[in-house]
Amino acid sequence: MALLATLVLAAFAATPGAAKPMMSPVDFATPEQEAQYQKLVRELRCTVCQSETIYESNAALAGDMRRRVYEMTVAGASEQEIIDFLVQRYGDYVRYRPAFQANTALLWVSPFLILVAGTLIWLQAVRQRRRALTRAGLTADERAALERFRHGE
Repeated sequence: MALLATLVLAAFAATPGAAKPMMSPVDFATPEQEAQYQKLVRELRCTVCQSETIYESNAALAGDMRRRVYEMTVAGASEQEIIDFLVQRYGDYVRYRPAFQANTALLWVSPFLILVAGTLIWLQAVRQRRRALTRAGLTADERAALERFRHGE
């Protein structure tokens, strides 16, 4: 049984999902450059993969994008300059967190609109239920029974 458990564990460890992305080591002049690079490769999306960052992706395009981010970082470009370059080249899809613009406003506002709509629907349902209960009313005998019940009799 222990042999079977070991084999199963080894099989899971050998799956592609457990593998780390293949990235060549990169050298930076300062820790700030390395931090900027690490942040950007985790925030930029590979445009040919299924919503993977360029850090996670093993696609050739992701490798090219990582190389370009590295080159621009070492050359002294700011985060915004690098992001702007990649957005210009690949489109807004390259951003994991799209900017708030006219064409993305619905994306950002829709969760709040859905929350407000749900709250309004719930409030309307509560009001209708209260109106239905007050319209029906209780007879004198039912009110007396309710009062006895409330007082524990």
